[in-house]
Amino acid sequence: MTDHRCAVPGTPILVAHGTRSQTGVDTVHALADLVATQIGPLRVAFVDVLGPSPEQVLRETAGPAIVVPAFLAAGYHVRQDIPNNIAASGHTEVTVTDSLGPDPVIASVLRERLVAAGWQPGDAVILAAAGSSDPSACDDVRTAAAQLALLTDSPVDTAFITSASPRVPCAVAAARINGARRVVIAAYLLAPGLFHTRLAQVGADAVTEPIGADPAIVDLLVHRFTRARVRRAGPPNSLTGRVATPPRGSSAR
Repeated sequence: MTDHRCAVPGTPILVAHGTRSQTGVDTVHALADLVATQIGPLRVAFVDVLGPSPEQVLRETAGPAIVVPAFLAAGYHVRQDIPNNIAASGHTEVTVTDSLGPDPVIASVLRERLVAAGWQPGDAVILAAAGSSDPSACDDVRTAAAQLALLTDSPVDTAFITSASPRVPCAVAAARINGARRVVIAAYLLAPGLFHTRLAQVGADAVTEPIGADPAIVDLLVHRFTRARVRRAGPPNSLTGRVATPPRGSSAR
């Protein structure tokens, strides 16, 4: 039988944040399983809360490795935790792709989630993200909001659950003060967990489901893995090099 799976130039490793929510962990593994149907077996690692860590997985990996950060913004975990784990592993053939988001593909899924939650043109929309102390991660969230605004043909504000401002409850209150009839939160979260639970308590009229293991997200992850270009022979205490991936705005559909 012919193998029609896409080729990946190394061992694929999907790195996520980690959560105490079993549903959230199951969502990450569901994504990994669906990606595996297209590229073959892959490993899953987590940078926080639970293991295995990227360092542990890389110590068990021979030959080139392709790491895809399943993060919706490139904050501390992408810029610090993942490189530190790679350096600690001593692995010298690791390529890290762009993080999962922001990306127009994700914006399309977010719009679908809005429609499913009952959003209608004219509703105030707030893109709610976990939050980060890293300004570049907050910029990524604002980019995601702009991408969603193009698809809804209406403004999309940004707000954060923790670590950055404005906080989501303040953004909801501001929308009410500015005359919004209805306020709908677009959850910029990959999987269920504590943060998504909090969004139900901020006074919005509707909250979307997390992005989850959507087929479009699976295709985007496959795109990240298969477009990777391995760079070799870096010193063991450094990141071997980022992948030459398509610029933000490219679609994997």
